[in-house]
Amino acid sequence: MNNNDSRRGILWMLATVLMFASINATAKILTQTYPVMQVVWARYFFQMLLLLLFLGPRLPRVIVTAKLRLQLIRSLLLLGTTILFFTGLKEIQIAEATAIMYVAPILVTALSMPLLGEFVGPRRWIGVAFGFIGAVIIIRPGSGMANGMALLPLGAACLHALYQISTRHLSHSDGAMTTLAYTASTGAILMTVALPFFWVPPEPKDWALMVALGLFATLGHFCMIKAYEAANAATVAPFAYANLLWATLFGYILFSDLPDMWTIGGASVIIASGLYIYHREHMHKKEPVT
Repeated sequence: MNNNDSRRGILWMLATVLMFASINATAKILTQTYPVMQVVWARYFFQMLLLLLFLGPRLPRVIVTAKLRLQLIRSLLLLGTTILFFTGLKEIQIAEATAIMYVAPILVTALSMPLLGEFVGPRRWIGVAFGFIGAVIIIRPGSGMANGMALLPLGAACLHALYQISTRHLSHSDGAMTTLAYTASTGAILMTVALPFFWVPPEPKDWALMVALGLFATLGHFCMIKAYEAANAATVAPFAYANLLWATLFGYILFSDLPDMWTIGGASVIIASGLYIYHREHMHKKEPVT
């Protein structure tokens, strides 16, 4: 892979995290006025509409899957992740919620041995342990931070780790657009069925924000696909941590929030642990098979 491929992959990943940070900032704005479940509905419904417009006549081919059951399970895991994360995001800072979500890739490492049969050496287990310590620093059990709302992003991180593992399984059989189509449509259908139970008529400007949620989600996943097409995971994945910079910036501009020293310290530990695990996984893949 040449340097141009690496640079292109990194730029796509930086665009990815900007889109995902925009989702979180928009969701936090909307959850101050509307039920969380309605905001979740908007995120999936408008993403599904945009995908339908994009795929057009290709849709019947795209939705053909070799593993329908796993596609549905994966979609439900992401829907659960979104519900938990948006609920926590309503009460706590964007930077705090984002930092806690960084436990997800660390959990993937911990779960890859029992669920994927992958070897995880003692050094990576140390990285996993420090990642959890970072999360504990942010949440500060017993501190009463936001009445325990910080535990919701942690639960979201657990579901997201399972979502990532199911994505690995599906990558061997289904294309990225197939998986994306199932993710959007499953969430949209389920949340539309439940919509009458929590519907609050939106103001015109808030309709625009709801549409923007779907747009950011669609663009974010598209950029992520392009990032991993352009460069390998070891090159682009560490740049996902740039999300925390956008989260801090959006939190300050939109809500006058700045992370405290506990959040900065815990996030630093989590990011360092994640980068160390990425490094060890990269080194392990380069080792010759004996």
